[in-house]
Amino acid sequence: MSSDAHPADVPVVLAGARGHGRWHLENIRRLSQDPDSRIRLAGVCELTPLTAEELTGHGDPEQSCDFAALLKSTGARIAILCTPLHTHTDLALTAAAHGVHILLEKPPAPSYAEFTRMADGVREAGVACQIGFQSLGSHALPAVRQLLADGAIGTLRGIGAAGAWARDAAYFTRAPWSGHRTLGGADVVDGALTNPLAHAVATSLALADSARAEDVRTIETELFHAHDIESDDTSCVRVSTRSGLPVTVAATLCAAEPSAPYLVVHGSRGRITLWYTEDRVLLEREGHRPEEVHHGRTDLLENLAAHLTSGEPLLVPPEQTGAFMRVVEAVRTAADPVPLPPAVWRTGPGINPGSRDDPAARRIVPGVELLVARSADTLSLFSELGTPWAATEAKDPR
Repeated sequence: MSSDAHPADVPVVLAGARGHGRWHLENIRRLSQDPDSRIRLAGVCELTPLTAEELTGHGDPEQSCDFAALLKSTGARIAILCTPLHTHTDLALTAAAHGVHILLEKPPAPSYAEFTRMADGVREAGVACQIGFQSLGSHALPAVRQLLADGAIGTLRGIGAAGAWARDAAYFTRAPWSGHRTLGGADVVDGALTNPLAHAVATSLALADSARAEDVRTIETELFHAHDIESDDTSCVRVSTRSGLPVTVAATLCAAEPSAPYLVVHGSRGRITLWYTEDRVLLEREGHRPEEVHHGRTDLLENLAAHLTSGEPLLVPPEQTGAFMRVVEAVRTAADPVPLPPAVWRTGPGINPGSRDDPAARRIVPGVELLVARSADTLSLFSELGTPWAATEAKDPR
């Protein structure tokens, strides 16, 4: 413990501090400067040590590429795992074996078997595990649930989600596993539904009160890609829940004009739209003017620390992501995504600083924004919307 550490501090080791890990690094920095938070960065596990500039505001945490040794030497209470997807289970079990609690970045595992191995091992070790679906910490979710309980939109009929983002070639080459379904014989299952827009899937299932694995009856997938990748970049899924409620998610990384992803909660007398990255809720119902409210959000690392220090309930324990992992499994075991023919897409300039001057850095599917919106509005799959390239044969019922 450093000389300025408080005995009640919650020491954290961050495994994977570059890429998306930079967000966690900044979040720890923010929390360490909060007088009401006792979280501090005790160690960083990276193949290449972070520079002093990258660690500004963190003091001098210990650095090592030996995760187990770092957990022991730092006395860590929490390990944040922001490493490649196919490493999640083994690293989580290493942390659990050392009695260290876990914040595990989404998606939690590349297959349902690996998810089960992780969840069982963590439970047997008696440590807490929080899955990093930040949207499930949004105060918008209980607000929407209360509106449903109050009958604001009548009987719940289904939930549809739409995500229209843009990613260029650099996104699919940012790491060895990017854009792959497998790598070196190991499952990776990178793809629009399972990684960048995974929050749309998990949040939809949570609002449908169908977050556990046993809440899923059947899953239909339609997987496509315009980019020259192995995984999907334009896809949809429909989950039939145990209650009979349909949940659909349509997602693309090939939008000409990207926008904030959203969920539509359909009722017999109205609808609720939730922009889950913005914690924004719009209520539209018969006989009333539209009502829009912005909500706050509970940080998942703060919640995990509060769980350890004062017994606060965990917001996203593994069992609350079981249904999402059923979707990951359906994508993993589905037929390979169908490549879209060149006539369906066009090229466009990149969106990252290093690729904006390249006029053909990304592939755009014209009209795909409208397509994913129609899916959310009608709870339909692409093939059911008369989309010429979405042949019925692409549907893979599970």
